[in-house]
Amino acid sequence: MSDTVLLDIDDTGLATVTLNRPEVGNALSSEMSTRFREVIVTIAADPSVRAVLLKANGRVWFGGGDLSEFADKGDGSFGHLSDMTVDFHAGISRMTKMDPPVVAAVTGAAGGAGMSLVSACDMVVCGEGSKFTMGYTRAGLTPDGSSTFFLARVVGLRRAMDLTLTNRLLSADEAEGWGLVNRVVPNDDVVAEAEKLARELAAGPTLTLGEAKRLLYEGATRSLESAMEQESLSIARASLSADAKEGMAAFIEKRAPDFKGN
Repeated sequence: MSDTVLLDIDDTGLATVTLNRPEVGNALSSEMSTRFREVIVTIAADPSVRAVLLKANGRVWFGGGDLSEFADKGDGSFGHLSDMTVDFHAGISRMTKMDPPVVAAVTGAAGGAGMSLVSACDMVVCGEGSKFTMGYTRAGLTPDGSSTFFLARVVGLRRAMDLTLTNRLLSADEAEGWGLVNRVVPNDDVVAEAEKLARELAAGPTLTLGEAKRLLYEGATRSLESAMEQESLSIARASLSADAKEGMAAFIEKRAPDFKGN
């Protein structure tokens, strides 16, 4: 089993995913893409998981694709990149559709595929010294990793165009102001703060959180009437869940709910 992406699931339902190629800035290789997909599929299939913390080992959070590996393929790069992105994209697709919310703890820089992954996470906590850049066109490449879907939805089309065409470097404060990240904290506190947030979400109504995030992601491409119809069906289904019954009872009884994730 590859150790390029590590997975740990604790008894509280928190899954910690760690990018683990620190010696090359966690650059995305073919092996790492496959492992990322395997890890996300494992999480999505495990009903005990209620939230995900996504972090990285090393100074760079996720520096983008492994350009040395790409270049070594020469004219075979077409097949190599096609296969690699299929794996990476499958992992991101499953990540956005699964119930457990994903909180990224961004320590250091995120570039290329790392920037794409940031835009695809449900919530993002980063350090004061974090930097963000697309970087693709600087290497003569085009974006991947879902950024052409998520980035404009997160920061707006004009800003996404600026980031993509000029490879503008965003500071942590700019990333927060543009809506790319949710919270900026001291560099040494990133993982602890992101884990705290992930554990708060893990104590929530997991099925409902998953349905809510899918409504938001899919609502951006639906008509108003279609979005409202899905909302109607979703809230009606949610009302039958054990967590909804507990949540409504807790509200009426003026106490904290005890959600079980079902």
